[in-house]
Amino acid sequence: MASWDPDTYALYRRYRERPAFDLLTAIPRDLDPLDIWDLGCGLGEQAALLAARHPQARVRGLDSSPEMLERARALPTRVEWILGDIKGFAPDAPTDLIFSNAALQWVDDHAVLIPRLAESLSPGGVLAVQMPVADGLGWRGTLTEIAAEGPWAQHLTGVEGVRHANAPEDYYAWLAPLCPDVDIWTTTYLHALHGQDPIVDWTMGTTLRPYLDAMPDEAKTPFLDAWRARLAQDHPRREDGVTLFPFKRLFIVARKG
Repeated sequence: MASWDPDTYALYRRYRERPAFDLLTAIPRDLDPLDIWDLGCGLGEQAALLAARHPQARVRGLDSSPEMLERARALPTRVEWILGDIKGFAPDAPTDLIFSNAALQWVDDHAVLIPRLAESLSPGGVLAVQMPVADGLGWRGTLTEIAAEGPWAQHLTGVEGVRHANAPEDYYAWLAPLCPDVDIWTTTYLHALHGQDPIVDWTMGTTLRPYLDAMPDEAKTPFLDAWRARLAQDHPRREDGVTLFPFKRLFIVARKG
């Protein structure tokens, strides 16, 4: 499991919160959940919002990072914070809402995971998921290429980064037998970032973590410099100082029958 730095992750909070808010607003308004789980809750902001929105509900936030949960516990909210892995998530009883923002991309075997999450819902319960689309193109593709080149490659054999995305049709096929109401869509956010190396800074708190954790300190700077050089070609900084950063995300809102 990759290490997580809450301060680095929070650098671009405004941009990271937008997809979470878009997912929250897509949850059916007639849902009145009494039991809610936020899987991969991170710093805890969305779990806190869910607790405020549904004051009668028991809300639990699960994350595998002690550092993230330490920050979440400082929030003035009644959410129960639980250290755990999404792969092993198994609630004691059916739950009314499973929410997961930008977390399931770290978990393998979605053909098993997604139906299992849907099966954990109570009748009429909702699964609401958002995750980045890692399709091997664009900046993600160049990171994979750089990781396979140079002297650091020997340290990265078997490193598991963000898993490659399944097609939206796959998620529909996995959910349809359990959920008669399935809404799936993708959105590409074009972030206008400022700074010398904003894409590297952005990914330092997420996508880069498994790579940096696996290599010795002396390899990290050359590795990052090689990727910076490639990003400067593919995503050049504009004359106004802005670097345009396209980020594609997949959304799923499914309601159990």
